[in-house]
Amino acid sequence: MFFEPFTDLVPSFFGWLNQGPLTLTIFLHTVIILPMFWIYKQEKKKLNK
Repeated sequence: MFFEPFTDLVPSFFGWLNQGPLTLTIFLHTVIILPMFWIYKQEKKKLNK
């Protein structure tokens, strides 16, 4: 099992993120890289017009 159950006062998103470095890395890459792809495609459309 990749995600271990964690006991916390508030089983929150941050508790899930704290599971390990891999989870945090995946989260950060998702948050940072996806918008970059989106902006890149939008700028490409503008240039093609």
